[in-house]
Amino acid sequence: MSMQQDRASVFREPASRVSGGWIAAFAAAWLGVWMAQLTPIQLLLPVQVEAQLASTYWVDSVVAYGVISGIAGVCAFFAFPITGALSDRTTSRFGRRRPWIAGGAVLFAAALALLGLQTSMVGIGIFWALAITGFSVTASALTAMISDRVPVDQRGIVSGWLSAPQAIGTILGLVLVTMLITGQFLGYLAVAVLLVVLVIPFLLTTGDQVLAADERPRLTPGAVVAGFWISPRAYPDFGWTLAGRVLVNLGNALGTTLLLYFLMFGLGDADAEDDLVLLSLVYLVFIVIASLGAGRLSDRLGRRRAFVGVSAVLQGIAAVLLAVVPSLPTAIVGAGFLGLGYGCFLAVDQALASQVLPDPASHGKDLGIMNIAVAVPQAFGPLVGAGVVAATGGFAGLFLASAALSIIGAAAVFRVKGVR
Repeated sequence: MSMQQDRASVFREPASRVSGGWIAAFAAAWLGVWMAQLTPIQLLLPVQVEAQLASTYWVDSVVAYGVISGIAGVCAFFAFPITGALSDRTTSRFGRRRPWIAGGAVLFAAALALLGLQTSMVGIGIFWALAITGFSVTASALTAMISDRVPVDQRGIVSGWLSAPQAIGTILGLVLVTMLITGQFLGYLAVAVLLVVLVIPFLLTTGDQVLAADERPRLTPGAVVAGFWISPRAYPDFGWTLAGRVLVNLGNALGTTLLLYFLMFGLGDADAEDDLVLLSLVYLVFIVIASLGAGRLSDRLGRRRAFVGVSAVLQGIAAVLLAVVPSLPTAIVGAGFLGLGYGCFLAVDQALASQVLPDPASHGKDLGIMNIAVAVPQAFGPLVGAGVVAATGGFAGLFLASAALSIIGAAAVFRVKGVR
């Protein structure tokens, strides 16, 4: 193959299907990333925040956790698209994406290890913000590999293997830090080490496209700022997909990120941490089933939007159940519905997002913007949820808001015209 053909292939839609080995390494990398991000969100971070507060009023813990998550969300808001834009233009001999995957994983792991040593709210805030920045850098470059390497008719199943590790990583992380490893620092250190170990095989065994220096798009400060704005009038499918992502992910965040507090203070559960593991197991098993099944089926049918509608209904059922009948048995049933709905959404929406990108030369940046709609709602979810809980004096309003946001988000996705 000539050099000119190699250069052209960097921006061409991929035609060759990726192998099972590539998918396995990709899934393993995401397993490490999700374990390192979601284990702190679900357990380590709220417990650490609560331990530093002198207040005995539980809403103070929820609000403090929400503020720290919100600050980290601001970091993610900028890190995702900036990393994407830079990786689009990287001319390293190791490829466009792999240097950013490696660098982001190192920053992520180091910040987590140092976070485990913090004994002040300021320190917790600083190192969690650094950790989320590392997560954003790694996730931005990893996600761009889908558009770079995976053909459209295989993106559903590959996106499923991006989504399923989110579930597996969360439950493995929770089991790890509640049953196998005790102590704040060792818990953070364990997920940091596993992150690096699981990302390395993908870096070593998968190829990456090399961009020639004379093919690199110009990058100026003005171009970076302008790149944050993609006109919904000019690219309506991109705009509706982005809006749907924000709403559905915020709805899911409201239903999950304050789950420990719901068990502790909403139900008065004396075994809240152990029951959190049980609920997470149910939720995550159904995420795996739904994300892999829906992703494969959407590839075969060539349809994405209908799956998003089904996902919203299932998430809405789960949230309404928790609002109307707040009990542990109801929470277990709700966890199953929520897992089915969110797993279906994760796999199919990621494939959908990769099909509405405006410019082949800026896939990394555009997917970085799309990823803001995943990471930032997760980061701001505790803060928004804390506001709802404080305003309504309980968790019923929180779960009803979760249901409403999920359904409105699905309605936005149905406005997409260019993808079935």
